Order: sequence, then structure tokens, then C-alpha cells
Amino acid sequence: DAELGRLEVVLDRAEGEEDPDRARDAVLSGIIDLAVGHRRQMSTLLNDPVIGRLYAGDRRLLSTLDRMDRLLTGTNSQPGSRLATAMLTAAISGAVMQPLMVDQDDDTLRRELQHLARRFLGLPG
Repeated sequence: DAELGRLEVVLDRAEGEEDPDRARDAVLSGIIDLAVGHRRQMSTLLNDPVIGRLYAGDRRLLSTLDRMDRLLTGTNSQPGSRLATAMLTAAISGAVMQPLMVDQDDDTLRRELQHLARRFLGLPG
């Protein structure tokens, strides 16, 4: 799956960072870029319940999401961190395909998502 491959590239780059804060920032920027850059395609995929059921047991996807969780929260997939990661990614993916955002330019959307994601994670800026 091309989308999952793109996310894995983002995570690979982030894991190359020695500083955990820089790694987390790389993941945030990367997932926001993916969501904004592919928002029209993601809208169709994320709203299809059959697609959701197909991916629910996919080991590659679950492993990738665990990596993302660890990079974003700095933990080893604790229940609370997994929920925070799920909520954050749902908020990002939901926001980019929300009808209120259809006329929002990509740069502004990226900037605002970055700001709100950092607030959600309790980070400065």
C-alpha cells in the first residue's frame, strides 16, 4: 500500500534523529504533510468502513502505528499513549477532509495543524 509506505518513510527518517524531540517533530511534520498532500484520496479511504475492517488486523499497519506512537509519545505503546496517538491522527486526518477546510490553502492548513497538534501533545509552540 502506497500510503502506508509513505508513512514508513516518515518514520524511518524520524528514527534517524538522535534527539527524541526532533524525532517527534519530524513525525508530526511528516504525518501532517501526508494528510494535507493527499487529503482528497484519504477522504475516500478513511470514510469507507470496508477499508477500515480490512486494515484492522494488518500486522504491518499495526507495527507502523506502534512505531508512530513510540516516536510521538516517547513510550512503549501504553494504553494512554495509544489513545492519544489515535486521537491525534484521527483529528489530523479528519480535519483535512472536513468540508469547512475545502477552500483552505495547504500552507495555512499545515501551519495550523502543526500548532494544534503540538497543543494536543502539551508541547510549546
